[in-house]
Amino acid sequence: MITADLFASTATCERTALPGGAWDYWPAWLDAGRADRCLAWLLQPGAIAWRRDVIRIQGREIPVPRLTAWYGDAGRDYAYSGIAMQALPWNRGLTTLRAKVEATTGHAFNAVLLNFYRDGRDSVAWHADDEPELGAEPVIASLSFGAERDFLLRHRARRVNGLPLQRLTLAHGSLLLMHGVTQRHWEHCLPKRTGVVGPRVNLTFRFIHPDQHTE
Repeated sequence: MITADLFASTATCERTALPGGAWDYWPAWLDAGRADRCLAWLLQPGAIAWRRDVIRIQGREIPVPRLTAWYGDAGRDYAYSGIAMQALPWNRGLTTLRAKVEATTGHAFNAVLLNFYRDGRDSVAWHADDEPELGAEPVIASLSFGAERDFLLRHRARRVNGLPLQRLTLAHGSLLLMHGVTQRHWEHCLPKRTGVVGPRVNLTFRFIHPDQHTE
């Protein structure tokens, strides 16, 4: 079980600011031992209600290449890529993680999307977290456990302004905070990496606005 005493240490923040975007990265938000305990709990049978969704592309139904789960305050439902997700009630472990992420970042969150990448064949395509229910400038806190994966960011107008692709290697126990303006100008993805054999779990904490959330 994840408990408050798991978070006794502090970590150094690395800050990046580029045109139309900014993010803070704590590569060792948790040390390896604490991160191991969190990952073990997240993968424990019954701890998280994982689901496998299907999206429709050009008339074909294609399984989403990862497992997902959505937890949040009552009524904070979410929809993306044609997938509707009803918020499951917070459990004790996720509540503890949310409180510690809020304490580190200074931002409040009322929902979390969890992604389970079973190995390097699982991925997420280029996108921005810019759904209406997230508001005009959503702040996203991304917590990673398990196998290290490349996280790529590209500016929407990169061909005009010449901004290079940005690459972060999201470490086990790391925390990434993407500031609000970032989702307007930058897209991100987690590409396939066939050489990666270990699992990875990512938690992206968000704030769903009550006057804009998906019905």
